[in-house]
Amino acid sequence: MVSVKSSTDLAKMREAGRISGRALKLAGESIKAGMTTKALDKIIHDYIVGCGAKPSFLGYGGFPGSACISINDEVIHGIPSHKRRIAEGDIVSVDVGACINGFHGDTCATFAVGKVSDEAKKLLEVTEASLYEGIKAAQVGARIGDVSHAVEEYCVSRGYGVVRQYCGHGIGRELHESPEVPNYGKAGHGVRLVSGMTFCVEPMINVKGEGIRVLNDGWTVVTKDGSLSAHFEHAIAITPNGPVILTEP
Repeated sequence: MVSVKSSTDLAKMREAGRISGRALKLAGESIKAGMTTKALDKIIHDYIVGCGAKPSFLGYGGFPGSACISINDEVIHGIPSHKRRIAEGDIVSVDVGACINGFHGDTCATFAVGKVSDEAKKLLEVTEASLYEGIKAAQVGARIGDVSHAVEEYCVSRGYGVVRQYCGHGIGRELHESPEVPNYGKAGHGVRLVSGMTFCVEPMINVKGEGIRVLNDGWTVVTKDGSLSAHFEHAIAITPNGPVILTEP
C-alpha cells in the first residue's frame, strides 16, 4: 500500500533528506585518492550521528556500513572496507541514508576521483541527467511508468544499459516502502501519482549491457562484463506545484 504523507510528515522528511544530502555533499568533498572506503564511511557516519540522526543503512538487513560505497564496475551495495583504497581515475558511488524523527532520507551520487576517462565522464553526465528527467516526469496525475520511461528513454537512446533487477522505491517511516520505481517501463502505466506521495528515483546505469551479478560477500553488485556503472538518487515528494526534491543539502 502506498502511503500519502501529511504536511507534518513532509517537514520531517525534509529534515531527514537535508541531513542525508549534506552527508553526501561532505562525502564528495572528502573523497580522495589513497583513502579507504572505510575512512569515507566513518566521515559519513560521524556527520549523520552528529546531527542527532541515525544512519539508515547501518545494520539494515545486516549491512555493516553507514553508506554503500561502490567503485567503477560495482553498481550498488559496496561494503566499506579498511582494505579497499580509492585510486586516481576511479568513479565512486556513495549511497547515504539518515533517519530522524521517525522518517528516512536516501540519496546517492557517483563522484569522479581526479582525472577520469572520457567514458566515465560521459556515463556520469548521462546518469545524473536521467535522474532529473525522471523527477521532471513525476507530476500529479502522471504514473510511475512515466517516471520509469523517462529514465530509460534518456539512457537507452544514448547507448547505455539500464539495470533492471534493482530500482527506486517509496520512502517515509520505512527506508523502503511501496511503490517500486523501476528505471524502465511504459509511459501511462503503473501507480497514479497523487500529492503527498514520496519516493526515490535512482537510475543505476551501465556503460554496456544491463547484466549484473552479486559477489560472494552477498551484497556487492557488479556489472557482468566489468564495464563501468553509475548511480544517482534523490528522494522526492509529489506536490500540486510539481515534484520537490527532499534530499538537496
